[in-house]
Amino acid sequence: MKKTAVVLGLLAAFTSASWAQSSVSLYGILDVGVRYTSNSGLSAATKGDSLSQVIPGGMSNSRLGVNVTEDMGGGLKAIANLEHRLNSDTGTQTAAEFWRQSWVGLESKEYGRLTLGRQYNVLFDVYTSTFSSYKYSPYIEIFRPETVMAMAGRQSNMVKYLAESGPFRGEVQVGAGEGTSPDKTFGAMLRYSKDELAFGAGVLDVKDTAGRNVRGLTVGAAYTAGPLYVNLSWGQNKFDLGTDVLQAAYTNNYTISPSSRLNAAGLDVKKRDMLALGFTYQFSKELNLGLQGWYAKQTHHRRAGSSKAGFAAAVADYALSKRTDLYAEADYSKLGGAVSFDNTAKNRVGLTTGIRHRF
Repeated sequence: MKKTAVVLGLLAAFTSASWAQSSVSLYGILDVGVRYTSNSGLSAATKGDSLSQVIPGGMSNSRLGVNVTEDMGGGLKAIANLEHRLNSDTGTQTAAEFWRQSWVGLESKEYGRLTLGRQYNVLFDVYTSTFSSYKYSPYIEIFRPETVMAMAGRQSNMVKYLAESGPFRGEVQVGAGEGTSPDKTFGAMLRYSKDELAFGAGVLDVKDTAGRNVRGLTVGAAYTAGPLYVNLSWGQNKFDLGTDVLQAAYTNNYTISPSSRLNAAGLDVKKRDMLALGFTYQFSKELNLGLQGWYAKQTHHRRAGSSKAGFAAAVADYALSKRTDLYAEADYSKLGGAVSFDNTAKNRVGLTTGIRHRF
């Protein structure tokens, strides 16, 4: 009843608002890097071969977006977003869907925000807003094992409600799924942020088309003291037997390098836990240095025992201006147990440097 009252109050507030002016803003990121990756041969016989390539984004996925706001007065707004992700090295799109985000909603200072469409899920929201890996950039696009715990990051057919009170922010999401796509969802997150400290937790349940469940949980904290930022988080994903499509989809981000694919054991997940710890230090107005480590363990449905993985990354970012920066990063992956890369390699080194412009 309380949820119903809040939603009805929100809609009633909007219907009583007066007409006002709209604004439309264009935004985007263009990021292109050069990357070297070891142990990237296509087969077991050539697994020791390295790969050098121009990549469409080292620190950030290139994107072009449109934000729409209609200020209706009295603290009431109508809002909308369309965001397209693109491969900046070839000019092609990054995924089958053209719009990676596409939502419309209503926002009130008193009642909160209600949005409908394809958007970020609650696990990604709490991670990015509360205990992201790097202070100046949520993560390294080309190497982001932590985002696998956010269960793809986005869902379609979603209704999401956000409310804030003082240092607290809460979100609830419901996804219809509509019978043809494996993203019927229900989730919630809560964060607290005040002064130097921020804490947050989120839970998400996703059903595939046969009604089988994938359950995600994440909790973490961050501390900021002057130029120092420290983050600590833990996440867990549990997959019902038979959720193979979601196991594969949610594991694609585990080792995100363009040449990284896991073997069948890597995609066979019963339960996965990941612990992440790292820091960012701002040496000057222009220079940031970040160091992050991850430790993961997973059990399997179709294999005995467990598998482990360790990841580490260091990145330096130098701002040429408010909009343009240069970056360099180094990363290392080590896989254990039944899990390996699909060419049977167990470890991999990556080196990336590039330039990014925001507008």
